[in-house]
Amino acid sequence: MDASTSATDENATRPAAIKAAARQLLVKLGAGGLSLEAAAEDSGLAVAEVEGVFPHRDDLLTALVIDAYNDSAAAMEQADAAAGAAGASAGTRLLAVTRALRKWSFDNSGEFTLIYGSPVPGYHAPQDTVPAASRTPAVLAGIVRSALAAGELTPPRRPLTGPTLLLPEAVELFGGAPEAPFSDLIERGIVLWSNLIGLLVFQVFSRTHDSVRDESAYFDFAIAVAAEAIGLTVPLDENTHTD
Repeated sequence: MDASTSATDENATRPAAIKAAARQLLVKLGAGGLSLEAAAEDSGLAVAEVEGVFPHRDDLLTALVIDAYNDSAAAMEQADAAAGAAGASAGTRLLAVTRALRKWSFDNSGEFTLIYGSPVPGYHAPQDTVPAASRTPAVLAGIVRSALAAGELTPPRRPLTGPTLLLPEAVELFGGAPEAPFSDLIERGIVLWSNLIGLLVFQVFSRTHDSVRDESAYFDFAIAVAAEAIGLTVPLDENTHTD
């Protein structure tokens, strides 16, 4: 292998090496403590080499944010594909994808904190992060849309009335506004999404460990409760609960 080939290989692998070091730093220092100097030290590179890939700290943070959204959504998409291939109901699919996101969140707590924890001082996520961030609600929307088409939803007892609360982007992501009696389904779906992320924040940051005896079973229970707001039944395996 000549010098030019070796240099090309190094340039190709350098971004991954830098991001791998940065992900470890997220756990040790938090996103606020991340710097190009620290990433260089932990990746065994010179600061100038890191700056050649990520000129500023915010560029590195943005790359990590995009990766985190993409990786977590991919885990959900894979779980949904497997559940769908097995002929699962929409409620079972919902439980599968939320469990997948929960596992990813615990396995990657630094990245979870980066995208769902406190804002990083001085950092504002650019528009480049939106497509990756949209994949998570898109998975949920796809399941809800399938449930609607399959007649698996129970109409709400108290439909929302008044002017729409939605941005056009939310309606587009869902695939159009549903008709009555499910005309408020997208709003309810956003509540489900919000409940999911809030529940994960509580569990990843150990806010429920002193309240429930089985956090995994409680997670399933909470998803089932949240799903009731959109009229979807999530089947629970009572054997997963402990006394």
